[in-house]
Amino acid sequence: MTLGNRLKELREKHHLTQYRLAKLSGVSQSHISEIESGDKEPTTGTLMKICSAMGLTLAEFFTEETPSLPPDLRQILKEAESLTPGQRQKLIEFLKSIKSN
Repeated sequence: MTLGNRLKELREKHHLTQYRLAKLSGVSQSHISEIESGDKEPTTGTLMKICSAMGLTLAEFFTEETPSLPPDLRQILKEAESLTPGQRQKLIEFLKSIKSN
């Protein structure tokens, strides 16, 4: 499987359009399209941004079988996808605060 095919597979598995993945990752939609079609190879930094937007590590990206998350964590991630970067940071801070209590 090519890197572009893997990206498309994971993007679709996460129910993301190229447009939505572009917004979440900060990588242009055209660049995501070029990667998926095999026209361009992403830098490690670009791939890390894309993986982060999908909640994956680079290791998970390159592993054929991605671990499945429990339904409650998938719901949290689904809700978090629509947050702005600032809102996500506040969510992270909130989660850290309730974890430490």
